[in-house]
Amino acid sequence: MSAVQSISGKGQPAGTEVYDVVVVGAGFAGMYALHKLRGQGLSVRVYEQGGDVGGTWYWNRYPGARCDVESMQYSYSFSDELQQEWNWSERYAPQPEILKYANHVADRFKLRSDIQLNTRVDWAAFHESSNTWSVTTSDGKTVMAKHVVLATGCLSNARVPDIKGLSDFKGKVYHTGNWPHERIDFTGLRVGVIGTGSSAIQSVPIIAEQANQLTVFQRTANFSVPARNAALTAEEREAFRAKYPEIRRFAREEARNGIYTEMPDKGALDDGDNERRSKYESRWSRGGLTFMMAYNNLALDKAANDTAADFVRDKIAEIVKDPKTAKLLQPDNHPIGSKRICVDTDYYATFNRPNVTLVDIRSNPIQEILPNAVRTADKDYEVDALVLATGFDAMTGSVAKIDIRGRNGQTLNQKWAEGPKTYLGLMSAGFPNLFIITGPGSPSVLSNMIVSIEQHVDWITDCIAHMRDRGIDTIEANKAAEDKWVAHVNEVAQGTLYPQANSWYMGANIPGKPQVFMPYIGGVGVYRQICSDVAARGYEGFTMTAAEQPQRAVALS
Repeated sequence: MSAVQSISGKGQPAGTEVYDVVVVGAGFAGMYALHKLRGQGLSVRVYEQGGDVGGTWYWNRYPGARCDVESMQYSYSFSDELQQEWNWSERYAPQPEILKYANHVADRFKLRSDIQLNTRVDWAAFHESSNTWSVTTSDGKTVMAKHVVLATGCLSNARVPDIKGLSDFKGKVYHTGNWPHERIDFTGLRVGVIGTGSSAIQSVPIIAEQANQLTVFQRTANFSVPARNAALTAEEREAFRAKYPEIRRFAREEARNGIYTEMPDKGALDDGDNERRSKYESRWSRGGLTFMMAYNNLALDKAANDTAADFVRDKIAEIVKDPKTAKLLQPDNHPIGSKRICVDTDYYATFNRPNVTLVDIRSNPIQEILPNAVRTADKDYEVDALVLATGFDAMTGSVAKIDIRGRNGQTLNQKWAEGPKTYLGLMSAGFPNLFIITGPGSPSVLSNMIVSIEQHVDWITDCIAHMRDRGIDTIEANKAAEDKWVAHVNEVAQGTLYPQANSWYMGANIPGKPQVFMPYIGGVGVYRQICSDVAARGYEGFTMTAAEQPQRAVALS
């Protein structure tokens, strides 16, 4: 089907390319959306800012970059042939292998012909006269589409801190979220790392092995558990593959976070001290994010949470030889798990190295960057290179970079000025036929992202098929349904310990960004059922209009 034939070009300039769907982003979400939409016979154009597919895994090439979800689970489930044939080499695959997997998927399913690389979407506007979107890209071209799908990613808008003098630094400056494609060698250099989130926790041990001197500037200590990464044997892969049907079903329907693991059946205070410590030791020895699944109330009850936090703080004190450094590395201002818990390989032990220094910039703030040093309140730290491990404008940042205009010319940024407002994390009232994959208001970053991506893409493509089959021109979230959902997302969050942390879940890492808890914490399985029920009830909470006359708006009960 040619693009120009696919939808009515009413009111469009002659020769304008017209698609059924424009997808923004060619990471795991955008690629799966393309695959599904093409399978429905729709014309699709994907625009990708990067030089290749892979999204987050194209940009994040910093030393030690890995996913914190095990490889056999951080993978597509839509094709059994794909999951049976791909051989993951390690329990936690390194970034190059995840990127290789993304490229394999693009080639295997012949996706590249509909993906335009090195192209940023700058502007998108809804035209009420034709119920279509115009999309303008960085090459100056404008195309039309019936639907726009934002597959822009939750952790893809790298945040560069506003530090006085940074632009005057004479050495090299790197951001973990936008790392050079060539290998960077820090051998013999004095390196400063600013930030101690996940990317720093993964990269610091490797940089420390190369650098002559490494200075880590920490504002907030983070909880981290060992990954216990190891090579996967053929037998381990085959055993996992044999269980894939049950693993995938459990991840979709029962798991809160989309990860297959045994579910706890009691709270932390239901066990005695010895039994509880034994359970934590077992999880610590096994490694990985499932440490937080030792008990069922660690995210809900502060006293229960304290038992897990104290265990990890004790482990830090055991590992780090200098008591003062150990104390600084022990988080003391948020419950464990209320920021995404990190997974590491020898992070804490790295601070035992004689060439590694930890600087507490909460008590001793960075004042400015000098041409060859980082100046804090009490000392200048000479450095030859700087690594900014300062995170992302998460969940909304990549969307906010696009000038998106809905009904009456309202921009999405204007609407979201006090915090993102969506219905189910899928659509925002006033922006018809604009879908968001893993947007704010959905489990998103609180889950195994690929489980959530597949669920969202399946829902969106089913919705578009429903519209085509019934001659429906537009779908749009009702404001009443949206308001009710936003209130529900916040109510569920307030029943947990998560809002007690100044985390990127809240937008707290971005100066001036409204602090609203963005992801839905009710769980992947619960959320999936809600979305399925909404669709089964005729897309309850959405307004649909036919091509000629408006249909009855379905109210949210």
